[in-house]
Amino acid sequence: MTILMEVVAEQWEYRELLVRMTARDLLLRYKQTVMGFGWAIFMPLVNTAIFSVIFTRVATIDVGAPYPVYAFCGLVAWNFFASSLRFSVTSLTSNPSLVTKVYFPREIFPFSAVLVSLVDLAVALLVLGGVMLYYHVPIGGSILFLPVVILALAMFTAAAALLISMANLFYRDVKYLFEVVIAVWMFATSVVFPVGRVGGRLGALLAFNPMTPLIEAFRDVVIGQQLPGTAFAVTFVVSAILLAAAWMAFHAAEFEFAENL
Repeated sequence: MTILMEVVAEQWEYRELLVRMTARDLLLRYKQTVMGFGWAIFMPLVNTAIFSVIFTRVATIDVGAPYPVYAFCGLVAWNFFASSLRFSVTSLTSNPSLVTKVYFPREIFPFSAVLVSLVDLAVALLVLGGVMLYYHVPIGGSILFLPVVILALAMFTAAAALLISMANLFYRDVKYLFEVVIAVWMFATSVVFPVGRVGGRLGALLAFNPMTPLIEAFRDVVIGQQLPGTAFAVTFVVSAILLAAAWMAFHAAEFEFAENL
């Protein structure tokens, strides 16, 4: 616990560098693009349109709300998670000069990727509000709980970002496997359809997916007008523990980063 507190304190000392790095990555991500922040909502909107055709025209399912709102809400939360990891996976290997020659907490790189995606999430939430308005889906008092849900999602995402960036530094195959894993993981999560309706052994296996309670909690407070249940509370605690463990593992391996670049 003492070591963890020291690591957190060190990160706090370098908070200004984290802010600058996040601003740099944000500018680089959308530099010389026509749509700019529009890319933060373009893919969720396209996927919403595709899945809306599938699940309202081909294989109709009842999700208790207008399907486009249901799907877009899930995709907004998922896109934050997937985008954070997509940029985190190469965050260390794409900055070899900084990692090897200058000292500062190396976790700034994956944390910066998460913070940039958090900005994208804020933009996407504004569009989600417009979609809800179009489909006459009201916003309830449960929306006040949204920061807690986002905190849990951010903790789990940050933990995964630390692990995946570190893993890719030691084993470069990780960045290739990542795209396959993240695609399969999306369909194993309640992003575009409720996986809770999947029965049998597959349903039992999917129940252990930590992203499902986070996505469902996000959807509950935004469009469901209800607070998350026990599954979210458990996932919140697990996410906090996982972040602490991942951070400690990252810090312990930090001294070997330079020789693997």
